[in-house]
Amino acid sequence: MSTIYAVSSGAPPAAIAVLRISGPDALAAATALAGPLPDDRRATLRALRDPADQAILDRALVLVFRAPTTATGEDLVELHLHGGRAVVAAVERTLAVMPGLSPAQPGDFTRRALTNGRIDLTEAEGLGDLLTAETESQRRAAMFTAEGGLRRHVATWSDRILAMSARVEAELDFADEDDVDAADLDAVKVAALRLADEIDALVGQPPVERLRDGIRVVLAGPPNSGKSTLLNALIDRDAAIVSPIAGTTRDRIDAPVHRDGIAYVLTDTAGLAAVTLDPIERMGIERTRSAMDFADVLLWLGDSDAPRGALWVHSRADEAGREVLPAGRDLAVSAATGAGIAALWQGIASRARQLLPRLDEVVLNERQRALAGEAAALLRTVGDHQDPLLIAEQLRYALATIDRITGHSDTEAMLDALFGKFCIGK
Repeated sequence: MSTIYAVSSGAPPAAIAVLRISGPDALAAATALAGPLPDDRRATLRALRDPADQAILDRALVLVFRAPTTATGEDLVELHLHGGRAVVAAVERTLAVMPGLSPAQPGDFTRRALTNGRIDLTEAEGLGDLLTAETESQRRAAMFTAEGGLRRHVATWSDRILAMSARVEAELDFADEDDVDAADLDAVKVAALRLADEIDALVGQPPVERLRDGIRVVLAGPPNSGKSTLLNALIDRDAAIVSPIAGTTRDRIDAPVHRDGIAYVLTDTAGLAAVTLDPIERMGIERTRSAMDFADVLLWLGDSDAPRGALWVHSRADEAGREVLPAGRDLAVSAATGAGIAALWQGIASRARQLLPRLDEVVLNERQRALAGEAAALLRTVGDHQDPLLIAEQLRYALATIDRITGHSDTEAMLDALFGKFCIGK
């Protein structure tokens, strides 16, 4: 395996650029640049020189981390350079001509950590989510996974399946020996069903993608009901054109916003006219109905009965004749004065929290959910068999599926897809 190098602290210019070197030739490469290396894990100032002509490239802090207790499981050196583009480029050019060294590709450092057993696949996925986290809820969920929260949970599943398998294997291998108790197959079936129920309960929870994709909030109602004005007030910027002319909004307008650690996508829609001869308006109405069907939170601004499950908003509450909240409406708002906007956000957030995963519990992504669901289904089939051999086989399949969650048995193509999303220095 070659030795890789890359800047891991972000693209220059910056005050400091942390360049990492990892692999079997990392210490030799660092010695060629800095001379005798400092003690392990002790930052020491060194002059970095080009081995070809001994010209000084930079004066930098050098830290040495020896395998196997490093981020990658390999010998690793960090060079804390001055963060100018020319400085970084000069050091990288010097490393490029050293035998056995090559620039890192996206995710290479984390991939080596996985290969060398420093992390498992769930922790690698957590790191990937952490790198792209934009909200506090995304950060917390990603940190929990990156720190091994899901790995520990999955390990308990594996241990329980192994315990079931051991009892069945004892029945298969040693049932004829007097000093070995025959496995209670009924007890194994009960244990398998109980674990399947627990796994399915977790699979049924909102997925982690919910935190990234955001809660879809759709504003709907008849023409001129104040949808565009309210959208602008909710996101505190002019995303939609506001006009007293009915039918100004012809197509849906999506506006992403982060609020109190939650990602939302607010959608303004064309007014739902009862009758229209305009084909463009008709298309807009069709898109409105489609958006309503897929809304997580529907804000209804019409004066007629609200669709089932919608948050019924009495808009334009500042206008004459609309000062009193009519019966049946959830709350009144005025985009012009700001009255009721905070209360409306509270109502939206209350519904959003019911759709998001709890951050104090294990959260699965789409890949993990699929594998966990498959494992649960296999465990349920244990109860369909009387033959210990078939029961043992189903338990083996279930265990192999569980192992794929943590990456103990997965394909190179899947790893390529995962680590291709990482930045170069990670």
